[in-house]
Parts: sequence; C-alpha cells; structure tokens
Amino acid sequence: MRFISLISIAFSFSVAAQPNLISVGEFQFEYEVAGKGKHQVLLEAGGSAGLSDWDPVFSRIAEHATVIRYSRVGNGKSTPIKRHFTSNDYAEHASELLMKLNIKQPVILVAHSYGGSVARDFAAAYPTQVKALLMLDPSSEHDVDIIRAIDLEKGNRQIAQVKLDDMAGGMSNQYLDFWSKRPLPDYPQIKDIPVTVIASVRKTKEPANLFFTDQGRKMWGELWQSWAGAFPQGKAVLTEKSGHYIQADEPELVVSEFLKLLQKLDKN
Repeated sequence: MRFISLISIAFSFSVAAQPNLISVGEFQFEYEVAGKGKHQVLLEAGGSAGLSDWDPVFSRIAEHATVIRYSRVGNGKSTPIKRHFTSNDYAEHASELLMKLNIKQPVILVAHSYGGSVARDFAAAYPTQVKALLMLDPSSEHDVDIIRAIDLEKGNRQIAQVKLDDMAGGMSNQYLDFWSKRPLPDYPQIKDIPVTVIASVRKTKEPANLFFTDQGRKMWGELWQSWAGAFPQGKAVLTEKSGHYIQADEPELVVSEFLKLLQKLDKN
C-alpha cells in the first residue's frame, strides 16, 4: 500500500518531513514522523490543539528516538468535524493510527493537558501498545473537586463558566467527558510502567479562578504526586517556572525528563 511506503521513507530520515495525511477509519489524520532509534514516541496534544503544540520539543526528542506527532480529529489539518468525542474515543483513534503506521512495538506516550486524559485511557485500554508515560500538566477528573474544596459556592459558579467555555466551540471534551460525572466512574488501572508527571504549581498574582490560587496550586501538586507515587516506577516533578504549557516554558525540563525515562527503560 502507498501509505506503508510513505511511512518507510519517513522513518528512514532523522530530519522532520512535512506533515502527511493518513486515513484512520472515517477520518483523515495529519501526522509527522521524525528521528530514528530503538524507541518510538507518540505525542498527544492538549484539548483543541494540533501537532504544532509540540514545536518546542519535537526536534529535540527526535534526536533520541523515532517520534510521531499528530492532530486529533477536528484539530490542525485533520478532518474538520465538530462533535463530542470522549478521551476513550481519542485513545481508540491513537491506537488505530499506530497500527496504520505499522508501529508494532510499544511506544512512549508523551501527553499534554487534555492529552493526558487520552494517554491514561490509552494506557489502560491498550497496554501492549505503551511502555512508558510522560505527562505534562495533564487534566484530571479531580480538577473541579479542587475548586469546590476551596470554596463550594464560588467554585460552582466558576465551574458553570468552565462548562460554557469548554462548549463554546460547539463541542466539549473535558466537561462532558469527566468533569460533569459524579460520582466518578471506576477508571481502569494502568499496568506497572515508568510514569513521569510534570505539573505546574506556579503561583499567580491574579488567578483566573480558584484552581489557580495558591491553595489550588498546592492541591494540584499533591494530586499528581499521589497519582504518580502509586506506580512503583512513578515520579512527579513540580515546577514553579512554567505555566500550563510546560513544553513551551521549559522545553529543557521536558527533554531532560524524557531522557531519564529512556535510561530507565534501557535498564529494564
């Protein structure tokens, strides 16, 4: 098939090529492959973000591994559709994309923001396709719990605005996906793999809402320390130097933690 030949060519070069399009089910996905090496990496962008979100670290990661970045449906140059998808839907798309790209070995999944929710569902649903997680300020089903714990009445008003903002584009990810579900469903467990979470706990003088207050930042850091700490090979890195876009604010930190994951995998 012509797509397979294109993939073979893309994988043979260490310099990034121009983004390509590939059919996955009923959709066209924009993707790009660069780098080479025994490890393969899939980059999962944040909500409403395309593959360009990884510009600050894409070429750096490609110096050490074969790296794939793509735009989820509705983003970038992928199929322009507006309807609600869950993180489970996106995880299924990612799994199918890897198969279409003839990626047969498990990948290191690097995810940002809402992409972290996709990554967690992917790791739980497709354990043979992932061998490590690196998540950058990932979204959590407990985001709204933090807001409510600080000030229930004020928090509920702010959450109502979060819902409106999330659905402003005619579709919703975070809110309908998990923020609105209480009690929370039983999320499937992820197998014991190396896991690193880099979370921003940077304080701001004028926080946009309770989530970004000093107390909210403290609780946010504790949340991810607890989650990552549940993994025998888990690690949480809290940074006060970055905002939400850690790959843009501290690309060196992201690359450094990525290389530490590689070292850990090579020792296993």
